[in-house]
Amino acid sequence: MLTTDEFAYFAYGSNMSARRLVARVPSARVVASGFVSGCRLAFDKVSMGGSGKCDCENSGVAGDRVYGVIFGVALRDHPVLDRFEGAGAGYESKTVQIETAAGGLAALTYIATSKRLGLTPYHWYKQHVFIGAREAGLPASYIRAVEAVASVDDPQHSRAEKEARLYD
Repeated sequence: MLTTDEFAYFAYGSNMSARRLVARVPSARVVASGFVSGCRLAFDKVSMGGSGKCDCENSGVAGDRVYGVIFGVALRDHPVLDRFEGAGAGYESKTVQIETAAGGLAALTYIATSKRLGLTPYHWYKQHVFIGAREAGLPASYIRAVEAVASVDDPQHSRAEKEARLYD
């Protein structure tokens, strides 16, 4: 599953898109998909632009699940991933227990620390989450729930265009 020079990283937001993550962290490779129990997906993490980004929020409800993708990432790229994930600046790293088809697995993920209710993600950000969920073959009901999240135009059109080019 993982090599000795890799760690497991659980992506549940925009980094579920393998193309997006590999563009940021070239050593990343898909290992499996799975879920964290007792959590729900929220778009309440405050971005620098004021839009909503994903959070794996503890709900305390055993039946709630946040699905995502487990990547193997080279140990040398841990600081690179921390930087892209905003570790210490809106997210904190945490080890979580992921359930996969092959059993349980501990993986590093990032949990939002800077949150606000009522945020809306940009269209391009939600698109990364949606594409990643489809690529991973996550449950259809979960993909539909992501698709149903309201989103808005990014006022920085060049950023939206750049993000969309990943899929050209």
